[in-house]
Amino acid sequence: MDLRSPVLLAAFEGWNDAGEASSSAARYLRDHFEAEHVATIDAEDFFDFTVARPSICLDGEDVRRIVWPSTSIHVAQIPGASRDLVCAIGHEPQLRWQTFVDHVAFVAKTLDASLVCTLGALLTDVPHTRPTQVYGGTDDPVLAAHLQLSPSTYEGPTGIVGVLAAELRERGLSVASFWASVPTYVPNIPSSKAALALVERLTHVLGVDVPRTDLEISAANYERQVSELVSEDDDTSDYVEQLEANFDEDTSEDPDRLVAEVEDFLRNQSGT
Repeated sequence: MDLRSPVLLAAFEGWNDAGEASSSAARYLRDHFEAEHVATIDAEDFFDFTVARPSICLDGEDVRRIVWPSTSIHVAQIPGASRDLVCAIGHEPQLRWQTFVDHVAFVAKTLDASLVCTLGALLTDVPHTRPTQVYGGTDDPVLAAHLQLSPSTYEGPTGIVGVLAAELRERGLSVASFWASVPTYVPNIPSSKAALALVERLTHVLGVDVPRTDLEISAANYERQVSELVSEDDDTSDYVEQLEANFDEDTSEDPDRLVAEVEDFLRNQSGT
């Protein structure tokens, strides 16, 4: 398959993926464009299987098979766009990160990626009833101006998406990072609302409109489900009302504040 200046999306379940938002967004775009599986970064060298255990599942013929925490590479041509799509989706590796970066860099170079977008999601003090905020950052001034992104001065612990961004940038690739906010009071519920916000942001990067009806329905259901849970606890309900008031008072999407929230999240997650 001949790809035109493809954008490589990289998303990983685990430390960087609050509410499974970033991996869900990448999978949504992969599935929408019917991306073709072309490669797998094998799990053997990058995981401790006593910690990240493989799963047993039954296929369509009721045959047992093992599902390993690998990283899959899918590619798709995007009709009507000047750029095609590459998706690298998996679990955050536990071992040999530099070797893992080598594999991703090989994929990017082999497929001649024009841009790498790493995706993440963070837990922060935002209400689930308001629009999801997405922070976009890059150290490339030309890319920052083109996509209206912010530079980051963050110093501290990072996850695989931070390592990928830094290492791929040093190898001459253009890299941008996008993070969606997920409410701290529902950390374990998959946030289709945050996934939707990431998809909406990525459509601008890809330069193509993507129908999002299914994801919008799922996001509405997510908001309704969380509202029901919040209503069952007076303290949480009061807390959410205060978050809503704070959000409504500050309607501007301040890049510096969003950057600070991402940086605080990364620092606080270092012990988990």
